[in-house]
Amino acid sequence: MPTIRFVDVTNRDGEQTARISLAKLQKTVINWLLDEMGVYQSEMGFPLSPHEWNYITANVALTEDTGDNGPLIKNLQLSGWSRAVAADVRQAQAHTNLKHFNLSISTSEQMLEWKFRGRFSREDIVSMMVESVVAAKEGGALSIGVNAEDASRTDIDFLIDFAQAGKEAGADRFRYCDTLGYEDPIRIADRLGLIARETQMAMELHCHNDLGLAVANSVAGALACCEEGVDALINTTVHGVGERTGNADLLSCILALKYSAKWGQNPYVDENIDLSRSGQLARYVSQAFGVPLPINQVGIGANAFAHESGIHADGALKDRHNYELYHFEELGRGAKEEVPTGRVITTGAHGGTSGLEYVYNNQLGLAFRDADHAKETLRLVQYANLHTQAPLTKEELWLIYHYPEQTRQILTTTP
Repeated sequence: MPTIRFVDVTNRDGEQTARISLAKLQKTVINWLLDEMGVYQSEMGFPLSPHEWNYITANVALTEDTGDNGPLIKNLQLSGWSRAVAADVRQAQAHTNLKHFNLSISTSEQMLEWKFRGRFSREDIVSMMVESVVAAKEGGALSIGVNAEDASRTDIDFLIDFAQAGKEAGADRFRYCDTLGYEDPIRIADRLGLIARETQMAMELHCHNDLGLAVANSVAGALACCEEGVDALINTTVHGVGERTGNADLLSCILALKYSAKWGQNPYVDENIDLSRSGQLARYVSQAFGVPLPINQVGIGANAFAHESGIHADGALKDRHNYELYHFEELGRGAKEEVPTGRVITTGAHGGTSGLEYVYNNQLGLAFRDADHAKETLRLVQYANLHTQAPLTKEELWLIYHYPEQTRQILTTTP
């Protein structure tokens, strides 16, 4: 049976959003938490960029056998975005150990004329894409997606030819990029269904939210692909962060596929998804980006399960199904959060050994083997705090303790 999986692009498309950014350590924790949630793949960054090389290499190492601790990232695939240019792909593979690639090139007449200034024909675009796929395969890539940027404004027959050429060259899936958020659910379902039917290739949907339709378009398009017998992959970001008005929100897409009136009756959603981890992921990403969650954010906003109206409160107390589609506990919510009002001990760039030991012992239940172990951890904690420019979270402190070698590499941004 076809399956709908999720390729989260928070660490690539989300992280390149104007006015916000992530430190490499924060991107690593996001990969870890995406893995815990059962997400299929993380498009983790740009393997052509030298400042990404150490982070990428260390994260791939965290998917492998790392001694007594085992792999931190157990099932999540780590992929990189590259232009569909063979030279770029070769350089990315020369400097990183990534095995999964998404290769992107513009396809619409708008882009060919006004972005490329007429330098490339449609035939050139296909040729460049095919050459990049061949280069990736020769370099040992295990999976390859070919991305048609501005697909929603591209002639459908050309998209079919583009996808088919990619498949014949060795690509595993075709990414339909609604780069400007131009689509609507009916049109994207029709177009994706046709491409899927003609190519019998896995389809990937990359939808932006300029018209507020990214989630609806992603879900409608993915289901249309499955109805044609092929797998669908939905690109998401946590909280829908992304360029301009953002991308499709991860949690919203999952909930729509589970609980909406028609779409929720589908049998295709990836069974590995664990919604109980969504609360932890939501809180971490909000803090990492420094962007507070709107109170009405789907599933994890402060008001997502709040009722004040007398009629609503009465109904929810009698039976939650009266005014709630899904249970807060399913999303990992409901635990009480305590805020200390007395003495607070933190550790970071200016911390010392006593404070470090207090934080690790009392907040994480971790002890140090000896004085040298504490000294090594303190040094990494200090640099990590300078690296993130934010108070270190429990997730970050835990990662530093258990994976010091990879942490040291992640904190080193010069190649």
